[in-house]
Amino acid sequence: MAFGPVLLGAVFVASTVAAMDRSRATERLAVAATAVRTSIDALCQQLRAAADAVALTTDRPGAASQVVNRGLASAVLVTDVTGRVSFATPEAPPAPWRDCAPPVPPTVGVGAASAAGPVGALAVRVELRDAAGAALGTVSAAQPVDPRFVARLAAVTGVAVTLLDGGAAPPQVAHSTESANGRAEVIAAAASLRGERVTGTPDGRYLRRAGPSLGQPLPLVLSVPSDQPPGLHAVLVGVVLLAALVGVAAAWRLARVTTRPLVELAGAVDRVAAGDLTARVPVRSDDEVGRLAAAFNRMAQETGGYLTALASSRDQLRGHLAVLGDTLASTHDLQRILRVILRSALAATGARAGAVLLTEPGGVLVAQCSEGIDGHWPGTGSTPVGSGLLGEVAATGRPCRGRMETADACGEPPCRTYVAVPFTAPEATVRAETGPAGDTAPAGTRSGTATSAETVLGVLALYDRPGGAEFDDDDLATLRTFAGHAAVAVENVRVHEEAQRLSLTDPLTGLWNYRYLRESVRREVERASRFGRTVSVLVLDLDRFKLINDTYGHPAGDTVLAEFARRVRGEIREVDLAFRQGGEEFVVLLPETDARGATIVAERLGAAIRDSPVGVAGHAGKVDTVPMTVSIGIAVFPDHADTGPQVLQAADEALYAAKTGGRDTWRLAAAREASATRELPVLVATRSPQDGLPRAGPDDDPGEPTTGDESPGAGSVRTGRTAPAGGASSGPHPPRHGLGR
Repeated sequence: MAFGPVLLGAVFVASTVAAMDRSRATERLAVAATAVRTSIDALCQQLRAAADAVALTTDRPGAASQVVNRGLASAVLVTDVTGRVSFATPEAPPAPWRDCAPPVPPTVGVGAASAAGPVGALAVRVELRDAAGAALGTVSAAQPVDPRFVARLAAVTGVAVTLLDGGAAPPQVAHSTESANGRAEVIAAAASLRGERVTGTPDGRYLRRAGPSLGQPLPLVLSVPSDQPPGLHAVLVGVVLLAALVGVAAAWRLARVTTRPLVELAGAVDRVAAGDLTARVPVRSDDEVGRLAAAFNRMAQETGGYLTALASSRDQLRGHLAVLGDTLASTHDLQRILRVILRSALAATGARAGAVLLTEPGGVLVAQCSEGIDGHWPGTGSTPVGSGLLGEVAATGRPCRGRMETADACGEPPCRTYVAVPFTAPEATVRAETGPAGDTAPAGTRSGTATSAETVLGVLALYDRPGGAEFDDDDLATLRTFAGHAAVAVENVRVHEEAQRLSLTDPLTGLWNYRYLRESVRREVERASRFGRTVSVLVLDLDRFKLINDTYGHPAGDTVLAEFARRVRGEIREVDLAFRQGGEEFVVLLPETDARGATIVAERLGAAIRDSPVGVAGHAGKVDTVPMTVSIGIAVFPDHADTGPQVLQAADEALYAAKTGGRDTWRLAAAREASATRELPVLVATRSPQDGLPRAGPDDDPGEPTTGDESPGAGSVRTGRTAPAGGASSGPHPPRHGLGR
């Protein structure tokens, strides 16, 4: 690669030096030609002045001698009109004489000896005329052209001067200041000289013609030696060869110090690309290649560490996802599911703390679980939707991330960085709630048109990463995934609860169905038996309900049943349970209630049904009022039975007694015979006060008996009905949708 530029450089240097040398030689020869022309012109002017001086005198011989003596001319020649020499100074130059004037036909005598051949002298001829102007002859003044003359020209011009023999073919050298070798080169190149063009010779000389021309009749050749350093081409060839040797040596050195490490590096790169992160490159020097090898080794080592950490993180995340999957598949405990999701999100992102909040009715966010958060938040209070950081996320449905140095006024925990992602109800659930065209959903589901804010189920928030780095878009995407799991978990739990409620609820009245009745009676009897408490069961049956269906139709009958269920719900406590056993027959379960309290409730239920007829659609679009009455049978555990089915059976038998006793009344089941091991409670008599509203305890009538413990319910005090510990009966209860006041 280096040899090419060196060779081009050598060629460039050689051509540049040659061009500059030729340019300088051409300039010198041009100056010398000008000097030759000037010198010969001055000599011709001198000879003309000498000839004129001789021609103007009458003593021409004397004048000629003076001209020669003074050195104005070497010889003077006077001729008559016939060309015969009338006077000539001694030692005249040999012929031919070359006239300074433009070429004319050869003259006779000495000057006309021969126009060809070597020039003997340079002469000027002047015409002699008498007073009348008649030609008398000529006067010629001459200067010999000999080696001394040529040497003087060379001294004046500063170049070598050669006078050619114009008559020879090829031209021959007459006189020259060149050396013998130079003369041979001049002779060889003289034939090719044309005009004022400069020609070079093989020995490194530059030649140029200087005449014959107007004012300079001599055939002269000017030459200068080349200024080019001797042996330049040899030096350049040596430089090229040396550069070639240096290039070969450098290539060999590069092959050892660069190519070999690069080959090793390429091999290590291939091994790393194939998955072998243990590949290393030997560091042989401290130069760039050595630093590159060291950087590669560090990169491979760090990449291996990153992959190890990534594999560990992947295994950890896989374990969390497995736990999450098992939890989602094995339980409907929402708190447990949300805690597993939160811990998995913390492990996946490396966050220090986090919390899961769910939206509740009333437009508030309530914390469900948290990890790593110090202080009271989020265990107390709630965050309004639309207020504060998390409230804004829940209101807009848009995730956010950033930096926050202090907690804001709405109770977010102190942190430096945060990321919060909302999770919304799945699209299919929203469509199911709103209907195909946004219509109101059926009873038992959330109604109304779902908006973006209504579909936000909650917010998953994480706080602070190790090192103080902010959460990035990858963390946001990861948190979206876990928020999706949280949304599915919340919806699954809600769907499960709704399905459980629907499976245990009568669709017409909203009361619990017969299936849940059997389970509830069994559970309450077991609890009462364990803690020595009482449980009362009321079996209710609408009187003459078939007549309502036959008279007004089944839709009117459904209206009556729904209104009856509403009034029953309005007369019982939160802990009491109401059931539709089938048709027009209903059951009310009263935990922690004895016979006295049960009869009070029966009185109130009978009055609530009896006192307000129900309006139904009659014939011809009119609204008819339908009176309702109810018959009630009452049984108490353990007074009338020992098991749940037996209590229901005893209450049903009491209902039959109420029916046969004239309807619109209640009956208490018959007491069992006393056993040797059990003391039966004594029934306390009851009566209705003058205002018709049943109540317990003493009043103004001294004949009113004293009652037992008081418990609230139905807007009055009910005798013998004490609420269970904690405000609810034992055992798990499904959500009470419309069962309490």
